Amino acid sequence: MSDAEFLFVVCQRGAESALKRELACTWPQFRLAFSRPGFVTFKLPVDHGLSPDFALRSVFARSYGFSMGRCTGSYAELMADQLWQQAGRRAGQQAWDHLHVWQRDTAVPGDRDFEPGISTLARQIGRIVAERRPPSVAPQRVFPVNLVARPGQHILDCVLVEPGQWWIGSHQASDMPSRWPGGTPKIDMPDDAVSRAYLKMTEALLWSRLPVAAGDRCVELGSSPGGSCQALLDRGLIVTGIDPADMSPVVLQHPNFTHIKARGADLKRREFSRVKWLVADANVAPNHTLDTVEHIVTHRQVDIQGILMTLKLIDWHLADRIPEYLQRVRRWGYPLVRARQLAFNRQEFTVVALRRRPRPSRRFATKRRLTST
Repeated sequence: MSDAEFLFVVCQRGAESALKRELACTWPQFRLAFSRPGFVTFKLPVDHGLSPDFALRSVFARSYGFSMGRCTGSYAELMADQLWQQAGRRAGQQAWDHLHVWQRDTAVPGDRDFEPGISTLARQIGRIVAERRPPSVAPQRVFPVNLVARPGQHILDCVLVEPGQWWIGSHQASDMPSRWPGGTPKIDMPDDAVSRAYLKMTEALLWSRLPVAAGDRCVELGSSPGGSCQALLDRGLIVTGIDPADMSPVVLQHPNFTHIKARGADLKRREFSRVKWLVADANVAPNHTLDTVEHIVTHRQVDIQGILMTLKLIDWHLADRIPEYLQRVRRWGYPLVRARQLAFNRQEFTVVALRRRPRPSRRFATKRRLTST
């Protein structure tokens, strides 16, 4: 039996139905196998032909990889030995560069103070697994556990699905989320953070790699109380928050922040004439947000280069309309459009759109010249 016969997919707790419907459309050859809140596996066709770094092209998949089955037991040490036995059967094909160990979500992000990331239990299990590693399987002296991988590195995945039940898998790092343990970046929220929107915006910038720079002008629609604005200000942007509700004094006191107490739809379009980036996160249905943003970015006096907006899934079945939403954004003149349910999102997803591909950095351009033939 092939090690890559099954695929594991980790998502937000509660998003399983949206994930299953999404993959039924994009990968109809996959067959649902095992499912728990926040964790799903699929049986792959025998001739699937998927490479270790293949792109699932899923909005709701936080992390995914090829499954090697599960380990069960009452003692972590014995389960760790099972893990390495299963990994060892695959070690003849590749060497592991990293070990990522994490738990499936125990709650929806933001509920009862839960935030996704590496839990205390996952850190403990990671140490035990690393300590019991046979040198023949991963021969390097220092074996990284729950660190960010580099593109192209091979990762051994261990998902803590139930007490006494781990699912083992593997994937090859490629895009940014695939390099993070469990598809979740480690973000330290400052003590004076206004709201958890700080986490969402920080992750959105890391995932999207939006080429924001200090001194750029940015407008956020639906900015109250100011967590997202705070994250943008911390990166040196000049931010205008538009919201009829009050902003936090912490944000209002920042010299690079301006508050316009109004709705985005009520402003004259010239207010956006010098804006480079537009952020939107309003607690309304997706089409309402899309209508407001469209009226701004398609105006002849406005030249916004990039959009970062959160669309609320008031009903999970609205997820079926995501391709329609993204196509609508492309029609505004933004051909580069991507969407993802971020680890710190709730019942919503984030869209990034650019008018043109960013210029490569000087370092990247030099590397390309040196390696081109």
